[in-house]
Amino acid sequence: MKRSFTYLLIALCCLTVFSALAQPVSKRDKIDALRVTFINEKVNFTAAESQAFWPLYNEYNDKIEQARKSFRQQCVKNIDFTTLSDKDAETYLNGELSLKQKEYELYKDYFEKFKKVLPIKKVALLRRAEEEFRKELIRNIKANATEQ
Repeated sequence: MKRSFTYLLIALCCLTVFSALAQPVSKRDKIDALRVTFINEKVNFTAAESQAFWPLYNEYNDKIEQARKSFRQQCVKNIDFTTLSDKDAETYLNGELSLKQKEYELYKDYFEKFKKVLPIKKVALLRRAEEEFRKELIRNIKANATEQ
């Protein structure tokens, strides 16, 4: 009996230590996981398509996020739009235009890459699924905000 209790106590201590060391899952990671599930359901990839597509899609999203992060670091740092000078406003808008252009160029490049690994109908379904996911995410955020 005493031996069983000792083993149980050791197991509980180990479990506590391991759970304390576990990395918390960020909101971004949760959203990314939901996006993958949502897109998989809507587009219905085959195993081969999925294996070829997801590394490209992740690369595309990483580049988009990198461009947005760069824009935020360069143009959005502590901007007070109520006291913004004309020159600073123009700099901000030019930066935003550059970001949109970069996003478009990346989409155009990856559209061609996606067409090489997916049938064109699934590329179209992907685009629709991304938009539906974005709308659903916004709906959920609004619903959660009104509940709190």
